[in-house]
Amino acid sequence: MTLAAEIDKNGTSPEKLLAPVLSAFWDEPESWTLDTYHRHDGYEGLRKALAMEPDDLIAYVKDSGLRGRGGAGFPTGMKWQFIPQGDGKPHYLVVNADESEPGTCKDIPLLFANPHSLIEGIVIACYAIRSSHAFIYLRGEVVPVLRRLHEAVREAYEAGYLGTNVLGSGLDLELTVHAGAGAYICGEETALLDSLEGRRGQPRLRPPFPAVAGLYACPTVVNNVESIASVPAILNKGKDWFKSMGSEKSPGFTLYSLSGHVTSPGQYEAPLGITLRQLLDMSGGIREGHRLKFWTPGGSSTPMFTDEHLDVPLDYEGVGAAGSMLGTKALQCFDETTCVVRAVTRWTEFYAHESCGKCTPCREGTYWLVQLLRDIEAGKGQMADLDKLNDIADNINGKSFCALGDGAASPIFSSLKYFREEYEQHITGKGCPFDPARSTLWADDKDDKNAHRGVNA
Repeated sequence: MTLAAEIDKNGTSPEKLLAPVLSAFWDEPESWTLDTYHRHDGYEGLRKALAMEPDDLIAYVKDSGLRGRGGAGFPTGMKWQFIPQGDGKPHYLVVNADESEPGTCKDIPLLFANPHSLIEGIVIACYAIRSSHAFIYLRGEVVPVLRRLHEAVREAYEAGYLGTNVLGSGLDLELTVHAGAGAYICGEETALLDSLEGRRGQPRLRPPFPAVAGLYACPTVVNNVESIASVPAILNKGKDWFKSMGSEKSPGFTLYSLSGHVTSPGQYEAPLGITLRQLLDMSGGIREGHRLKFWTPGGSSTPMFTDEHLDVPLDYEGVGAAGSMLGTKALQCFDETTCVVRAVTRWTEFYAHESCGKCTPCREGTYWLVQLLRDIEAGKGQMADLDKLNDIADNINGKSFCALGDGAASPIFSSLKYFREEYEQHITGKGCPFDPARSTLWADDKDDKNAHRGVNA
């Protein structure tokens, strides 16, 4: 039974759908400090992990069903299991905190409000994979988060959770926080590794995979921030507790980032399988006087949905069956005042700008997508351009060196599928039928003021 069906059956109130774990004490004063983290069972999961054998710890995380929270949903414990043991090489853990996709905004708030959950998860993961050095690759523009993370690492060293002989376990662990220079491509795990090694961030040819030859050509695990930060709670409260939430194949809790034309945007931590309709009920719905037009289930790189998908279970299987991807659970919601062509054009401009240029399909394809979309938005397009858009996107999708190209093609395919008529209106009407100012959050306030003054809006 899906979560939605379970809720309807039991009549559960919307407020009880949330499962605050990582975000449980974000609203407390100085939630980021070690003292606050200790008051909420901080580092208890680590103590339980250190009492286990590393292989048993990997099996435990694998049995919990925890899946990667960075986009693809690959089982975390299985990723750890791929690291060869007894090979005589150093092993590395690299945490991908290079969050920068339009709409994605979960890891940065997590690091800002509760950085010790990540640090504790890092120590547990390093013990499991027999690593003595871990790296956090953080997007360098978020300087306040960088400072807070450095302070949390300092606290962890002073408390004996990092450094030599962690909690008397014999584990020696160094943790390095590395600030990236702001390239979206470095969110791709192999490009991230190249950047860490001092080279230009570009994806590597695979195989070999990072588990065999990653950082410095040594076995490496690359995990998302939320994936690693979820591990301590699983150790502390048990895998059965974790599996009691979510669905059979997508168990546990996760952070849903609700943004756009919603009354109360923000982070909503809930079991996997909740629906956008339920999240909107909790957040006050689409802004007053408007209706949902389209939305993304996992950021701008995932195929968009419409209001007909409000009851799709937001887990990996449910979203996949409906024709999209759960991705980073970045739920961008747009109402009827938004021009789909304009939105897709802005996203595509981002992907063209961020293309590393290594492969021809992405380098050339994203450029030409932008040219066509700009012409269509400006009313200079032709009907043949719509098929041309689809053809170029098809030449990128599945043929680029990494997933950035696939992500750039997704909004093209899905917007043409659901809103082709809107594209045609731009062509036949020789321009955009939408007023961009109407989609701003202050547009309604302006109309109200003008109405009081007797001004035609």
